[in-house]
Amino acid sequence: MRVTIADVARAAGVSKSTVSRVLNAKGEVDGRTAERVRDVIGRLGYVPSSRAVGLARGRSRTVGMLAPSLAWPWVAELVQGAVDTVEAAGYGLLLFTCSRGRESMTRLTAQVSANAFDGLLVVEPETETGAVAAMHRSGLPVVLIDDRVRHPGFPSVATTNTLGGRQAAHRLLGLGRSRPLVVTGPRRFDCVRERLEGFVRTLEEHGVGHDPRRTVEGGFGERSGEEAVARLLGEDAGFDAVFAHNDLSAMGALRALRAAGRRVPDDVAVIGFDDIPLAAYTDPPLTTVRQPLRAMGGAAAALLLARIGGGPPDGLPDGPPDGDRVVLPTELVDRASAPGPVLTP
Repeated sequence: MRVTIADVARAAGVSKSTVSRVLNAKGEVDGRTAERVRDVIGRLGYVPSSRAVGLARGRSRTVGMLAPSLAWPWVAELVQGAVDTVEAAGYGLLLFTCSRGRESMTRLTAQVSANAFDGLLVVEPETETGAVAAMHRSGLPVVLIDDRVRHPGFPSVATTNTLGGRQAAHRLLGLGRSRPLVVTGPRRFDCVRERLEGFVRTLEEHGVGHDPRRTVEGGFGERSGEEAVARLLGEDAGFDAVFAHNDLSAMGALRALRAAGRRVPDDVAVIGFDDIPLAAYTDPPLTTVRQPLRAMGGAAAALLLARIGGGPPDGLPDGPPDGDRVVLPTELVDRASAPGPVLTP
């Protein structure tokens, strides 16, 4: 049978609270009494539950993580980056999704009330902003990842979306493409506006005007890219490139171009955004703007652990954050859907 704290207390002739104070180095215990308790612990082979010790210290040594869905390919990279960091610090990770909407959030809130974890990483579900904000106001440490809508006062980790848009434009300009179709995500997201702004501004800086009729708002899915390309081909819009705001949309664009008999990249060059693992295996392999997804998950976890522990962040890729916001750089990944030189300012 497993040795319990009550067994230790009985053998040492002390109360369970005295054993607990010895284990946690908390409160004053007579030196000889503490030594006797430690001797009994060694003799009986008592191993305290890590969760019990954590709760006694006011911590569970567990971090929660909330994601909108595990169906999105980039979520796995964020989660792995967070797991690597929290496990290296001796913490565990509980993963929650919003797949069931309000029911999912109710269960998450119950876990918060039960002190099941010490802090929360959030890949923000757009419709649950209020619930997350309430948790933050109640004192739960919260860090947002890929904050699509900024919230002043919330610590967050993001990427250089404006730079990513510029990098895509530089590549297409270097290929001599001047009539790009842009398939965005929902315009209400900051990341979408930033990617579009960086892309269009770079075209204009090089004397290339962008026809707004060749910007189509999508929903970050394959169908968005496929439908946008098919519609503009039908309208004879005359585009010679596609910049999709995520890789799934870019994959849909590749499918529509292939169905229409258009060659990639000879007729139409295609660039995505994210660099999910599948991007290297499309036909042709997808040139894309890489978000450092794993590094973002790790940086967010490091920022959260620092807030839990009350110390400065440790292990951030680019040193201390600017206030509570960490921004990691994007990188253009050169593949066959838009190969060639990069035009730099």
